Amino acid sequence: MTRIAVIITDMFEDVEYTKPAEAFRDAGFELVHVGLEEGKTVRGKTGEAEVRIDRSAKDVSVDEFDALFIPGGYSPDKLRVDEDAVQFAGDFVRSGKPVLAICHAPQLLITARVLEGRKITGYKSVIQDIKNAGAEFVDQPVVEDGNLISSRNPGDIPAFIDASLRKLRAAVTAPAG
Repeated sequence: MTRIAVIITDMFEDVEYTKPAEAFRDAGFELVHVGLEEGKTVRGKTGEAEVRIDRSAKDVSVDEFDALFIPGGYSPDKLRVDEDAVQFAGDFVRSGKPVLAICHAPQLLITARVLEGRKITGYKSVIQDIKNAGAEFVDQPVVEDGNLISSRNPGDIPAFIDASLRKLRAAVTAPAG
C-alpha cells in the first residue's frame, strides 16, 4: 500500500485536509499524520476536523513514505518554525517523490529552500513570498512541476485531488529506479 505522509498541525484549513484525505483513502492510499508531537490531536481552524498525530517530524524519514501531502491554513506557517518539519519537507522535495501542496503549503517549502527555479501556485497572500524564494508563481487551479503538485485555495480542491491522484498512481506504477 502506498503511504502518504500528511504533515499537519493546529489551525489547518479543514476542507483542504478532509476532502483530499478522503479521496486518497478511497483510492487505497494509507495516510500517516506527521506533526510536532506524536499522539497529540490537532484541530482545523473552523473546528470541523480533528487529526491525531501518528508520528513526530523528528522521528520520520522520507524513505518510509511514497508521497507528502501538505494541507493549507495556518498549519504550514506553524510548522515552518520547527527544524525537523522543515527538514522533512525539504528532503521530500529533493527526493523526487510526489509533494502535494495546497493554499499556504508553499510557506513550509519556502522555509525549506526548495522552490528556487520551480513553478508553483498558492494562496494570494503568499505570492510575493513564492517569488522571493526564486520560484515562478502561476495563477492556475493546479500547477504541476516535476514531483510538485500545487493549488491555490479551497475552490481548487477538485482539480487538486484529480492531479494528485494522477501523480500518485503514476508514482506507484513507475518502475523502481
